[in-house]
Amino acid sequence: MVGGRETVIHLRVRRLFCGNEHCARATFVEQVAGLTIRHGRRSVGLGRMLERIALALGGRAGARLTSHVAVDVSRMTLLRLVRALPDPPAGVVRVLGVDDFALRRGHVYGTVLVDIESGRPVDVLDDRTAGTLTTWLREHPGVEIVCRDRAGAYAEGARLGAPQALQVADRWHVWNNLATAVERTVARHRACLRPPEDATSAIDAPTGAPPPASTTAPGVMRTDRIAVRTRERYAAVHRLRGKGLGVRAIVAELGLAKGTVRRFVRASGVDELLTNDGTGRRPSLLEEFKPYLHRRWTAGCTNATLLFEEIKARGYRGRYQIVRDYLRPFRTGAPVHEPTPPAPKVRRVASWIMSNPRNMTNDDQRRLDEILTRSPELIALAGHVRSFATMMCDLRGERLEEWTAAVENDDLPALHSFVTGLRRDQDAVTAGLTLPWNSGRVEGHVNRIKMIKRQMYGRANPDLLRKRILLAD
Repeated sequence: MVGGRETVIHLRVRRLFCGNEHCARATFVEQVAGLTIRHGRRSVGLGRMLERIALALGGRAGARLTSHVAVDVSRMTLLRLVRALPDPPAGVVRVLGVDDFALRRGHVYGTVLVDIESGRPVDVLDDRTAGTLTTWLREHPGVEIVCRDRAGAYAEGARLGAPQALQVADRWHVWNNLATAVERTVARHRACLRPPEDATSAIDAPTGAPPPASTTAPGVMRTDRIAVRTRERYAAVHRLRGKGLGVRAIVAELGLAKGTVRRFVRASGVDELLTNDGTGRRPSLLEEFKPYLHRRWTAGCTNATLLFEEIKARGYRGRYQIVRDYLRPFRTGAPVHEPTPPAPKVRRVASWIMSNPRNMTNDDQRRLDEILTRSPELIALAGHVRSFATMMCDLRGERLEEWTAAVENDDLPALHSFVTGLRRDQDAVTAGLTLPWNSGRVEGHVNRIKMIKRQMYGRANPDLLRKRILLAD
């Protein structure tokens, strides 16, 4: 393109004749270095530009761009250029990162291999089985460290394919496993999340004041449909488990999802599976704004429309009619008292326990401290989490055995399950908590793969996806 116009070059070159009568090629055409190639219909520079565009944008988007910057070509031409590119040589990889990505989520998965030191992908495997990874490692000797998640297939593949390599479990995945155990522990003690009932509230309440919203007191057995079904399934799963059946056999027997059966098997009790507050209903959209409405009403603002606009600015997403109906009993003249704030959700309390205290707000820290004072088990849980976080951030993996022993001395079944999982992979976890290597660069490439898949609308074959993963900048 010259001056914004598509340009065609008419080039005259010499044709050379071969004097050897046994030569299969009778004539040869002179090539201009850096400009022409055999049987080429575009210059070398333009071809490289089209390849870069195709690798970055794919077919349709790349074709739309080329009509403005280079030459009008079709999307299939761009895809052919990508498929014709040679694979980059893998070379010798000293620190290898391994992780899976979804070709079709929940059904088909592949594996991306990344050179952690250089940050570039070195290969893409068709599945995520141990055998495939073993074969690749045997064909590419020289791997000294393998960074991976907690998947057993990758651990087995690395052990068989590169027995001399040190396996490093990624710290983020270990921390995520700990977060799951923390949430299960908080759910087991969710009765401590709600403050104790004030014995004087019923005496001090003025006559005619609207009664507080009914809630199920902690410890009262739920009788709603979901709770009954959960108890029945829990009993059925553990009855079959007691007979020696595995997870797959229970799935076939009860017709439940594999993840559901695994969750029921791992639960220490049925109460752990019933993680809501026992009301059997979803919280109102207005729930978190009720204290504000009460304060504004007490201050003299009784205009429902104005109050609706104020809480809408604060994030309320419900309708005006909900606010109007909630405020209607206030107009009877009875004294209005600010409602007791609802108990925090299990997941939110777990996030408080997992957060660095320096990054928490004063209000969140205060509410967490109040909850911890009501449960010695949660106090112990928070202490173990802080110890593990210090060990992980300071790369003091040699303290792992001491930490696991301290956990086993407390009555925390979910953390005991977490420790059991660590012991099955203790060498890799210890290395992950000691060495600076991690799978962060691999996770970055997995996110890039997701972007490439969305660009191609999931219609491209794996060979084209592989080319774009390995060759795109």
